[in-house]
Amino acid sequence: MTTSTSSHLPPPKALALLPFLVFLVFYLGLSLWSGDFYSVPMPTAFLVASAAALVLNRQQSLAHKVEGFAKGMGESNIMIMCLIFILAGAFAATAKAAGAVDATVLICRHLIPDQLLIAGFFLVSCLISLAIGTSCGTIAAVMPIAAGLIQTMGLDPILMTGAVIGGAMFGDNMSMISDTTIAATRTQGVAMRDKFITNLKMVLPAAAVAIIIYLSVGQSDLSPAPALAEITLSDIIATLPYLLILIGALCGMNVMALLFCGTLFSIATGCLTNDLSFWTLLTEGGKGIQSMSETLIVAILAGGLLYTIRTNGGIAFLMQKIEKHIRSQKKCEAGIMALVSCVNLFTANNTVAIVISGPIAKDLSQKFNCDPRRIASILDTASCAIQGLIPYGAQLLIAIGILKSNGISISALNLLTALYYPLLLGVALLISILLKRPLTKKQTP
Repeated sequence: MTTSTSSHLPPPKALALLPFLVFLVFYLGLSLWSGDFYSVPMPTAFLVASAAALVLNRQQSLAHKVEGFAKGMGESNIMIMCLIFILAGAFAATAKAAGAVDATVLICRHLIPDQLLIAGFFLVSCLISLAIGTSCGTIAAVMPIAAGLIQTMGLDPILMTGAVIGGAMFGDNMSMISDTTIAATRTQGVAMRDKFITNLKMVLPAAAVAIIIYLSVGQSDLSPAPALAEITLSDIIATLPYLLILIGALCGMNVMALLFCGTLFSIATGCLTNDLSFWTLLTEGGKGIQSMSETLIVAILAGGLLYTIRTNGGIAFLMQKIEKHIRSQKKCEAGIMALVSCVNLFTANNTVAIVISGPIAKDLSQKFNCDPRRIASILDTASCAIQGLIPYGAQLLIAIGILKSNGISISALNLLTALYYPLLLGVALLISILLKRPLTKKQTP
């Protein structure tokens, strides 16, 4: 992935942002008007916004614009994301058919008190994502288990999903091996350890408040807990696909290779413990892949749309406006937070947002004598907070897709009401900027 700077961006144009406004009005506006967040399919909203994007820039022919749109649809990061979606769908479906979900649910219910399940899964997601450094991998590994608990216990699917996504974003932001951490520290020229310590002061209060919220909400909706069956050897064997995923992730195994191996292992355990035929499990894997079709369509259309917005000058316009209002260290930090947040909205990828914004952030921080450790932390934290909140981001799409493959449908907009940690993370960052004392030249590292 190459680093983009402002000099490589097209001339800034406010009109280039119109497709994003069309998307918001069509998707959010019509949903609010109808009173039903399921009334407007997200692929339809992206299709309408994409049509608006292709109408712009009349200096180019429609054929040329469609070619550019297709280039964005087929961009390598988008295709990798789609491959993860496909593998996650296959793994979730085969593991469920093999009995992994039921067995894991049983073990989790023996280990975690019923009233602490949602907060417990937030902490589990935090620890796993911190260890493996990828929010998408964490969600792919944890959501199938969470889906089983939702169905068995009558848990609120929105709250549980919000807890898993929130925990996943914790590690995406804090892990030493996270792409965002690597990108943020490299663009600012700081040590990962220094950025980690700076970040910790912001994320711990946000995580603590999130745990308190998850402990206090959603308790009255729990169904009476039925008597638990004893854990058997077959139950332990059935959970091995999930253990393989978690252990492989902790060892740094590629998430796509991990999900593929997990799918094969699920088929093997299903044949051994549940007397299921190879062909039955193969069919279930195919159904799991097909259940991701809407998610794949959204990801591909979003790639084309966001590429068109960028090439038409939308991101350059945002950068220009933000730089114009920076006059002090505090405003510099706030401007960098706004810059990376806006770029993240239009790229739907927090690592790409940091790579694009990082060089500009470094120039601005040097001009106003800002602490580079703080800037690296701001880049990472702001991008992860936004990434955990956007309905068309990979994290929400993976979680919703896995739920759908388990027969649970939730709206991305409804899910926003339970994404407490990403929201608290953004608030903590903003408070940190507002309360930060100016750095003198003697204090500059």
